[in-house]
Amino acid sequence: MNLAGVTIIVYLVLIALVSVYLTKRNKNSADWAIGGGGMGLWLIAAGIAGTRIGGAGTYGVAGDTMNTGVWNMWYGVNSFLALALVGLLFAVPYRRLRLTTISELFVKRHNSSRNGWLTSLCVQTEYLIINILEPLLVGIIISAVFGINREVAIMLGAVIIIMSTTFSGLRGASATNVIHVLVVMFGLGAVAIIAGNELGGISGIREKVDVALLGSDIEPASWWSFVGLGWFPIIAMFFSAVIHTPAASVYVNYSSSARTENLLIPAFLIAGVLAAIMPILASIIGIEAVARYGTESGISSYATITQIATDTGPIIGGVAIAAVLAALISSGGPILLSSATLFVNDWIPGSADFEPARKLKAYRVTSVIYGLFAGVLACLLPITSVLQLLLLGFAMVVPPALAIGFIFYWRKTTEQGVFWGIALGYGLGLLAWAINTLFLRLENDVAAYFTTLVPLVVIPVVSLLTQSPENQGEKCESFYRQLKTPLS
Repeated sequence: MNLAGVTIIVYLVLIALVSVYLTKRNKNSADWAIGGGGMGLWLIAAGIAGTRIGGAGTYGVAGDTMNTGVWNMWYGVNSFLALALVGLLFAVPYRRLRLTTISELFVKRHNSSRNGWLTSLCVQTEYLIINILEPLLVGIIISAVFGINREVAIMLGAVIIIMSTTFSGLRGASATNVIHVLVVMFGLGAVAIIAGNELGGISGIREKVDVALLGSDIEPASWWSFVGLGWFPIIAMFFSAVIHTPAASVYVNYSSSARTENLLIPAFLIAGVLAAIMPILASIIGIEAVARYGTESGISSYATITQIATDTGPIIGGVAIAAVLAALISSGGPILLSSATLFVNDWIPGSADFEPARKLKAYRVTSVIYGLFAGVLACLLPITSVLQLLLLGFAMVVPPALAIGFIFYWRKTTEQGVFWGIALGYGLGLLAWAINTLFLRLENDVAAYFTTLVPLVVIPVVSLLTQSPENQGEKCESFYRQLKTPLS
């Protein structure tokens, strides 16, 4: 076994041991889902940053940079904007409402189970995609480094993510994310610097990339431009990658985990800065990979990123690959946790009446089944672009995110307006994606336009048409008083 492989194994064993140790802190479902509500600034910030990045912010950005150019660095900008949006406008209200999942918000405001279920469907669409992508990328790395069958490696990746989640819960995932974030930034930064020097610095990289692009179908000027594919894809990325974030239920878990609400805004802003750095480093590595190996497309580009890491040297390469594995685990663990929490609370009848110990068991069993199912799908589905698939998942969560914004900041929002806004936005977005995938094949995230613009029109229009005394009654006043009342 090579030294890079040994470095990776040592890292994974270390993380597994930390996860098992942190099992002791989980005595009930609240400990598992929201860290007992006693987490501090850096634990929350690292947890959020690690959750945000994952495979999309590393391999996804690097691979898509190889395919379509440096405009993919916009993902880093959008990562900061997304977390800043949640921190400034949503995190404190989530904590004041004592939410465990985002679906509970709609029950508290309008006593609407159907809006809660619909929102859970939207969020679970995104989370299923992430739960598929993370073991897929872990499997690609393990397969490339150790030479084992890819499907076996993918299922091994699923087991690693399950172990990091099922035992340790949110606090454990955040604690290991402190390690993951540091390793990711050091590993990717080291590869970017070393590979850049070997390629002759900025001028040498530019020259080698231009030569590689001339031998492909890619236009160099477009590839190097930050608006290379035009403003429509950039706007679509903003719609899906930023606007969806308030409805991503995992940020509800982190918001409710804070020891005090004063920690939330700085924690989300720090997380946003960390989350912005990593995709930019990954894109630089993608540029260097084109300079060294030429352009690649589809899933093969992700194996190329593994190659450039190992070519920088066995130790640094091993650390860099461990860094990417860290990013995958740091995202996959909390997302799997949130997926299990959503599924138990929203879809299992009578779960609201479960004793804490029984609910904790349900969370853990669900996370194991869900993680293994996602791993099997990762083995079977023909995935060619991680980032594009993830942006589809993001887009599907935009309708409930907009609905939450209306509920918090416009009292006239009605249950009917929320329902039709989410239902039409989700349905038309999914239909637009299917038509584009099967027939049009445009280089745009078409679904994001429908999932954003449709609810922006439907929610206020339907709400104005369905006003009633109940919508502005005592229940409404109680809800908004709770939003304004800090928790002790």
